[in-house]
Amino acid sequence: MISSVRGEVLSVALDHAVIEVGGVGLAVQATPGTLGTLRRGTEARLFTTLVVREDALTLYGFADAESRELFVLLQTVSGIGPRLALAALAVLEPEKLRRALTDGNITMLTQVPGIGRKGAERLIIELRDKVAAVSAVDGESDGVRLASSTVREDVVDALLGLGFPAKQAEKAVEQVAGDVPDDTSRMLRAALAVLGRNK
Repeated sequence: MISSVRGEVLSVALDHAVIEVGGVGLAVQATPGTLGTLRRGTEARLFTTLVVREDALTLYGFADAESRELFVLLQTVSGIGPRLALAALAVLEPEKLRRALTDGNITMLTQVPGIGRKGAERLIIELRDKVAAVSAVDGESDGVRLASSTVREDVVDALLGLGFPAKQAEKAVEQVAGDVPDDTSRMLRAALAVLGRNK
């Protein structure tokens, strides 16, 4: 399984981006939110999962590991394929999706195109406990610190990949870490804004 890709963004389309890895251009399907963080000609890192079908190998990419885990988890439910799982993450941010599943919020889940009331009920029944178990681990203080630390490291890595010096990158990330959500793409945007002001 290809769990992540890192390389130059060759192109960004409405539903996918092409990232060059080792001289090979990989087409990576992604949500509009993830695609919005990519810029042609810059280096990017995406968490990925490879979906194998008889007639195709499709790579799906995400800005953070949590989104990828939810994408995989959603597909364990009968009737939910990769396209529908990606649509759910395009409409609902990971935290909102988790909350909708644990709270049994059918209205929120049916906002996703292709998910009706019965589909939403099936998602809640099958995933409520699994999502709650993961949330409980994340909710512990050590888990939160670990997540924050991982997100910060990912953002620093992304800035290094864009050519910023290590000290500058670390300082920018520390500066914005307390002000933005624990989300890789948002923290990266905020850190880039700080670095842009400091030029």
